[in-house]
Amino acid sequence: MNRQAETRWSAVVLGGGDPGDPFAAAHGVKVKPLIPVAGEPMALHVLRALRGSERVARVAYVGPLTPTLEGHVDVRVTDHGTLLSNLEAGVEALRGLGLTPGERVLVVTADVPMLTAADVRDVLDSAPLDAGLVYPVVRREICEAAYPGVKRTYARLRDGTFTGGNLFILDPALIGQFLPRLREVLAARKAPLRLAGLIGWDVLLRLLTGRLSVRQLEERVSGLLGVKACALVTPHAAVGTDVDKDADLALAERQLSAAPARS
Repeated sequence: MNRQAETRWSAVVLGGGDPGDPFAAAHGVKVKPLIPVAGEPMALHVLRALRGSERVARVAYVGPLTPTLEGHVDVRVTDHGTLLSNLEAGVEALRGLGLTPGERVLVVTADVPMLTAADVRDVLDSAPLDAGLVYPVVRREICEAAYPGVKRTYARLRDGTFTGGNLFILDPALIGQFLPRLREVLAARKAPLRLAGLIGWDVLLRLLTGRLSVRQLEERVSGLLGVKACALVTPHAAVGTDVDKDADLALAERQLSAAPARS
């Protein structure tokens, strides 16, 4: 067994959301992760994948819980309203549970019900040991082969076309270092001029024209955030397939109904 396989991780599960989300309201729940999939809240499928991976020792869950979910969670955290605020609150809760210095944290959104224990295990065991931020990405052809007709947002790079994963790994000791910069990037994501000022016109142009490589993107993100960042190309389509609309929900229903026993 390698060193990675011996590691027991702490995880933050982001299960909050806008209380006025029409998608959640249409399905009779407060927030999206509580929408039933194959008869159970989609968040429950995610929590089972984490626990079943035999890699996750403790879980902080950010957002509302149901009695069904409570047994899979070590500490619940109130939704703070934004992704980054929830991330900070979740990590702080893990510190209260005994997060050790140097221990990296797995962060997962609660809307990826097709995620399996094997997916979680492989991502954690494959993550570079020296990166402060690891972000899994999935090739378009992998997603479309696993889930024909699935609609995702893709970025075309020189190495291929990818969609981002719905989980990532970070060193919580570096949060104070990169979080302010990350907030700037997220705030500028829909303002091209402002975004270009942050990441550089040359990088933005190469990204838009498909001439940027994965390595170049890693280098730019590392420089921007001030930590070593790594894009982990994973073969697991579920990592990059969240549930945002009824078509996604129907896909998850089909997949989970066809494979009730997952690992």
